Amino acid sequence: MTSLPGGTNHARAGHAGTAHDDTARDGTDRAGTDGGGASAERPALVCARCGTPAEGLPPTWTCSVENGTRRYFCDACSRENLRSIEGRLDSAWW
Repeated sequence: MTSLPGGTNHARAGHAGTAHDDTARDGTDRAGTDGGGASAERPALVCARCGTPAEGLPPTWTCSVENGTRRYFCDACSRENLRSIEGRLDSAWW
């Protein structure tokens, strides 16, 4: 157990006896629902590099978290910049 300021104790991640919470900070669960069975409305995805709109949730697109913001890249832009992506360069440097 670790003690946080204010006297609250929290178990370390990965240790036996810890509870797993699937609730995100915005109140939805990590599966994208509000807990009532209804799917959360997701905004349309657009490639952050070329502006190509996505149809649904494309499995071939790349998601990158840069400075705390999720950015999505189409499969063509991902392929063209694969070395930079694997080198963990921010998209501004591509």
